[in-house]
Amino acid sequence: MNIVLASASPRRAQLFKQLNFRFSISPSSADENSVKSSAPPELVQKLAKIKGEDVAKKHPGSFIIAADTIVWFRKKTLGKPNNEPEAKEMLRMLSNQTHEVYTGVFIAVTDARGEIIDDFTFEQRTKVTFSALTDHEINYYISTGSPFDKAGAYGIQDDFGSLFVEKIEGDYYNVVGFPLNKFYQQLKLNMPKIHQKIFFNAS
Repeated sequence: MNIVLASASPRRAQLFKQLNFRFSISPSSADENSVKSSAPPELVQKLAKIKGEDVAKKHPGSFIIAADTIVWFRKKTLGKPNNEPEAKEMLRMLSNQTHEVYTGVFIAVTDARGEIIDDFTFEQRTKVTFSALTDHEINYYISTGSPFDKAGAYGIQDDFGSLFVEKIEGDYYNVVGFPLNKFYQQLKLNMPKIHQKIFFNAS
């Protein structure tokens, strides 16, 4: 089965390589600003869905995986910082505080015409607590350039940002950008035949 990851995130791609999936990458061009919701669980699922539906049209006979991750703090969404001042502001806000990371996932199967014949969505939440950060630590991290392609201006994996995280409650991989366990369990529940096919090479 042709597996398509509807995401440009290198972290999500790495997670799927970890699963030994053979997949192609096809980022969405959908207008994410058109999605409005005050509740993070609804927002991330809607964002994932419009991404997946946009990409599905281009990939007939495929298994589509789309996702969207946000950082939620004090009733506000923290996306990717556009510049250095925004990155500093975000990291100072998160310093010595607990925030939430939400990821929405959209799964779909397309027919030979590229139309969706089966789909489902779900979301996952993880709580993340930061230690207190000094201005020196924040400035150094920003100088590496790492915060600028990450929601909330930090990455929990493979860079200096990992040192900021004191503890998490929930799925670590959700903070990286894709909740692997829930994906596995939800696929087994909602699409058991495909679950067997892509994980166990069942015919």
